[in-house]
Amino acid sequence: MATLSYNEILPKTIILYNNEPYEVLSSHIFRMQMRKPVNQTRLRHLVSGKVLEISFHQNESAEEAEVSRMEAQYLYTNRGESWFAEAGNPKNRFKFAEEAVHDQVRWLAPNAVVEVVTHDDEPLSIKIPVKVDLTVVEAPPNVKGDTATGGMKPVKLATGASVNVPLFINTGDVIRINTDTGDYTERVSKA
Repeated sequence: MATLSYNEILPKTIILYNNEPYEVLSSHIFRMQMRKPVNQTRLRHLVSGKVLEISFHQNESAEEAEVSRMEAQYLYTNRGESWFAEAGNPKNRFKFAEEAVHDQVRWLAPNAVVEVVTHDDEPLSIKIPVKVDLTVVEAPPNVKGDTATGGMKPVKLATGASVNVPLFINTGDVIRINTDTGDYTERVSKA
């Protein structure tokens, strides 16, 4: 395990804070007048998702968490649990509480491949592709002259998620979604 000094605690690193694994979301090193420098960070707990704001002072350090990554397939979500299986090893199944992974799972079709971050062989969180292609299963018909809404309409995707898209998108179209923002980016293929 590597020990990180206060100025090495940077975004995307996973550290142990109070013996719990946290991902560093942001860090800002600054010096207040005559005082020593401070690294002001935002940390997200990898299991609960809770975000903390912690300041690390010049004499403080943090242990880098030993995490590994594995590929897994999304299986289904039922009764508040989202189930996955290790790629190439379908017997190794594991679950997350739905509320912990809802923002990612809503963009996943069954059998979609995700990256799972593990710590001490325990699955902690999932990482999904930034862009996914999904089929539109429900789109309201266009109304002539309907541009008052900025030319957007809500549609339902194969995963059950809803997203606002331009008026020219129809049922059966395959569209690309940015999973970070939840926004439509482009039409991949026409029905």
